[in-house]
Amino acid sequence: MFAKFFIERPVLANVIAILFMLLGGVAILTLPVAQYPPITPPTVQVTASFPGASARTLLETVALPIEQQVNGVEDMLYMQSTCTSDGRYTLTVTFKVGTDLNFAQILVQNRVAAAMSQLPPSVQQQGVVTKQKSTAILQIITLTSSETNQDALFLSNFGTLALKDKLARLPGVGDVTVFGVGQYAMRIWLDPELMRERSLTPKDVISAIQKQNAQVPAGQIGMPPVPPGQDFQLTVNVAGALTDVSEFENIIVKSDPQNGGQITRILDIGRVELGAQTYGQFFKMNGRPAGGIAVYQLPGANALDTAQAVRTAMAEYAKSFPQGLSYSIPFDTTKFVRESVNEVYHTLYEAGVLVLLVIMVFLQDWRATLVPATTVPVTIIGAFAGMALLGFTINLLTLFAVVLAIGIVVDDAIVVVEGATQHLERGKTPKQASIDAMRELFGPIIGITLVLMSVFLPPAFMPGVTGQMYRQFALVIAVTALISAINAMTLKPTQCALWLRRPDPKRKKNIIFRWFNAAYEPTERFYTRLMGRMVQHSGRMVLIALALVALAAWGLTRIPTGFIPTEDQGYLMVSVQLPDGAALQRTERAMDEIARIGRGIPGVDRAIAIGGISPLDNSASLANAGIVYFMLKDWSQRGKGEDLKSIYLAFSRKLAQFQDAGTLVLVPPPIQGLGLSGGFQMQ
Repeated sequence: MFAKFFIERPVLANVIAILFMLLGGVAILTLPVAQYPPITPPTVQVTASFPGASARTLLETVALPIEQQVNGVEDMLYMQSTCTSDGRYTLTVTFKVGTDLNFAQILVQNRVAAAMSQLPPSVQQQGVVTKQKSTAILQIITLTSSETNQDALFLSNFGTLALKDKLARLPGVGDVTVFGVGQYAMRIWLDPELMRERSLTPKDVISAIQKQNAQVPAGQIGMPPVPPGQDFQLTVNVAGALTDVSEFENIIVKSDPQNGGQITRILDIGRVELGAQTYGQFFKMNGRPAGGIAVYQLPGANALDTAQAVRTAMAEYAKSFPQGLSYSIPFDTTKFVRESVNEVYHTLYEAGVLVLLVIMVFLQDWRATLVPATTVPVTIIGAFAGMALLGFTINLLTLFAVVLAIGIVVDDAIVVVEGATQHLERGKTPKQASIDAMRELFGPIIGITLVLMSVFLPPAFMPGVTGQMYRQFALVIAVTALISAINAMTLKPTQCALWLRRPDPKRKKNIIFRWFNAAYEPTERFYTRLMGRMVQHSGRMVLIALALVALAAWGLTRIPTGFIPTEDQGYLMVSVQLPDGAALQRTERAMDEIARIGRGIPGVDRAIAIGGISPLDNSASLANAGIVYFMLKDWSQRGKGEDLKSIYLAFSRKLAQFQDAGTLVLVPPPIQGLGLSGGFQMQ
């Protein structure tokens, strides 16, 4: 018999259990940790720039050729594009859940390459970028300075040159975006009247700059072939790219031989200044200019490990920051993930303790209690090995499944203990009692396991986002049921044969068990009498049961429905939209006032304002739009009336009186990426 084989070989049974725990322990250390499974549809983003073009020109010359080629790419769900008035084009292609993002990027890149020949030369020259795009920000790093000469442009440029590439190389980081003014650039302002007097066009100036601002390879002196006796071989260094304002001012644009060789330089037809590459955005924290760096997580990466790697790296990089420059990470979505996972772990421990207490109280034998007690760690830890085998992550759903499974996995062990105890009471030895009990229980254990797994397996085949949600929850429970059955047929009978002893009827139970029995026995007698009467009036009981079913169905229709309940993730967002044609400075004034109002609401800690992008238009570059992130105080530091609902209502009430711009208070969706414009939820 199967169980007898392991009863006679207890070492093998223990090795199997230890192997389950060893594999599960390794999986716990290596599995990614996230709030929810990766159920957001993957996206690929295509960006292009056509300087000076209007939105309509972009639509006709850039958007149409690209989208005609990309449309219908394999596994595509839909695509969304934006053309802005500053010459920027963005196309976001969304694919089915579960699509290989690397393969999807290659497919889109091939389609874009087919459209390149139809794009304007200036667009081709600047390049069309195709890359994977995460829809949810993991962290926002802010750079601030106490030095007056380190303005917003300096901070943004420092973030781009000194931090962006370093952060992008960290494990788990998928993308890094720098918000704010942008990088340093040499800006040349031309005077149309002076250019007309000298018969010049902007194209002439651009051509002169390209010719005179270039790295020139001058070669070497004394390189082979040379006459015999050459002792040195030296590299020639010549002046290359221009670096300061005076050098650009002295670029020769035109030489007129007919007018005495008159030379026209850039300083004769305009002015040169060291400014920003673009002034289309601004970034502020608590109303002060700052530099902002958004870190996006790589799909499938461990969110907690990635965030910790970023924090560790920034602490190391900060040692070499210029004097006066400092950083902070006010926006960190992993704080909520960490708190949520820790709460589930606490629930897991509490459930395990409660189950063991119940077993102890009812069995009233510490030897018998040890048998189901050892089932919990073997099965629960082994379940993580099943997660790794199925490619799952440690998230709220899989942990909830483990919590629910605690009450399921001990059932088989309790049945084995009860069966062996009955045979012990008949005078058999522990070994023989365990063998005879398993001869009776082997079939039922197999049957119960198959029935239990059949209940949870169907959700694994549900399609779409809902199926992706239920799949991990259901399959983890099915895995724990399977491990529990294996454990019940190998280790549990072995432990019964080794640990159980024949009960002594003369032995007096302790006072706790006597109190429990004194309360339980009358309850048991009452329940038995009640069941007998219900069986005698079975017709009435059926009618009562049907009435309860109807009442439950009616109540089910009255309860509001939803995908996942909204949770307090520690921050709120306010989308700001001004009338069409509003200038960026007007947007900045409005957002400063909104940030001031928000910081005055109890429970709000800090405000991060990003102007020049529209969260309602897939983060398109718009001068009349922006978003303000309001970071709330830590959950443990909030007082009465500072919960999410109260803060949300306070925002809605105060911003309803704001007349300068249209505002919309946004609560972050339970799952990042499933919401308005890739991560926002309208309330």
